[in-house]
Amino acid sequence: MAMEFKDHGKKPYMFDIEEATIQNNNFRTTIWTGENLQLTVMSIKENEEAGLEVHEGIDQFIRIVEGQGVCKIGETKDNLNFERAITKNDAVMVPENRWHNIINTGGKPLKLYTLYSTPEHKEGTIHISREDAPPHWD
Repeated sequence: MAMEFKDHGKKPYMFDIEEATIQNNNFRTTIWTGENLQLTVMSIKENEEAGLEVHEGIDQFIRIVEGQGVCKIGETKDNLNFERAITKNDAVMVPENRWHNIINTGGKPLKLYTLYSTPEHKEGTIHISREDAPPHWD
């Protein structure tokens, strides 16, 4: 079943999250934005990264659906002292105010979904490519 890639927030919504994540070819697509929670799906191209970022006051959950990469987290952007390889079915918890990055090290797109404890992106956000996505700390 083809996923309708748009924001379905502020109302009940149910779908196959893994299938939607696999079908998504955009760098970032916001699927659901509520008052206190937001879900996006991402596709990070080979040898690309999500980009070093920090979310002030927002915890983040990331789940890898396909591909492999590296996750880096730290208290400052110059000290990412937590580094782990990530692959299918791995979950990453990013505490609020921690700098982090996801880097694709595999030979195909890295597919993941992420939940923010309060919305991080404008409702309905779609970034076709990484170049379309502004950094979060500007």
